[in-house]
Amino acid sequence: MPPYNRLLIFFIVVFTLLVTFFHLWVFKDDPPHIVLEELYYIPLFLGAWFFGLKGAVITFMFVSLLYLPYLFGRWAIGFLGMADRILHLLFTGAFTFLVGFLIERDKKIRKQLEKDRYLSGLGQTAAAIVHDLKNPLITILGFARRLQKGKGDPEDGLQTIIGSASKMEEIVNDVLNFARPTLLTAKEEDLKGVVEQAVSLCQTRAGEAKITLSHELPAESVVISVDGLRLQRALINLITNAIEASREGQEVHVTLKPDNQKMLILVKDQGAGMDQETLENVFIPFFSKKTQGTGLGMAITKKVIDAHQGKIILHSRPNGGTEVRIELPLSRKPSG
Repeated sequence: MPPYNRLLIFFIVVFTLLVTFFHLWVFKDDPPHIVLEELYYIPLFLGAWFFGLKGAVITFMFVSLLYLPYLFGRWAIGFLGMADRILHLLFTGAFTFLVGFLIERDKKIRKQLEKDRYLSGLGQTAAAIVHDLKNPLITILGFARRLQKGKGDPEDGLQTIIGSASKMEEIVNDVLNFARPTLLTAKEEDLKGVVEQAVSLCQTRAGEAKITLSHELPAESVVISVDGLRLQRALINLITNAIEASREGQEVHVTLKPDNQKMLILVKDQGAGMDQETLENVFIPFFSKKTQGTGLGMAITKKVIDAHQGKIILHSRPNGGTEVRIELPLSRKPSG
């Protein structure tokens, strides 16, 4: 049993005994005070709320056992007094059973809803993976059959098959990377170098799209504990997204700067931006409005940033560009 539950049971028992003590000893020469009598509802409610119907019944039996002296001895003050206390027992029993029953039912409903959400998510995931794999698979089968019949240029056909197979491999790798726990290999690295390398690796793609890719870095090194390789891949994904969202002649700007006890990495573009639906769902696996990709890039990026105990925040509006803000702590080591 978890320590929290033990503490709660201890509180219920001690509270019930204290209420009984005030009844039997402090006010032993007076009839039971109605206020103290109603205090029994507190342990009854707690027992039902935290332990369901079984906890409610056990708590009620415990409270009723301590309440029995009020039915006899000096407190037995005639038929009406006896009827009043019996009715009190019946009402508290009905209250406890009702609360316990409702709590138990609510737990079962929530458990079923969680199961339904899990199965729904599993179905959506499977559908998304099948959808992404289907197109390259159709291409491979189509060109393989053409080559089998001796149609078309064999070299072009083989290149198309290899390209489609590479796409399938990329999809499978993305799914595996997302499914695996993000275990970091953290060490003291120059964050400035990590960002600079990520920008450098994206320059070719920016040049092909005729996008200006610039960066602004501190003059001095920024040495913190990070998994440089994973962080670099996350940054490459963000910069690539910014390039793809931009139009010819626009600029993507990457900034690294200190901010109190954390370092900020900003990736800003002047591109198409995101609507509210995309902004709210951008980190959900397989959510994507692009015709290319698996929709896992941003989900994987967020996992990497979270593993570094950092934050990733997006600001965007349609046709107003997007700014991705990454906050990495300076003083805390990342998990992994």
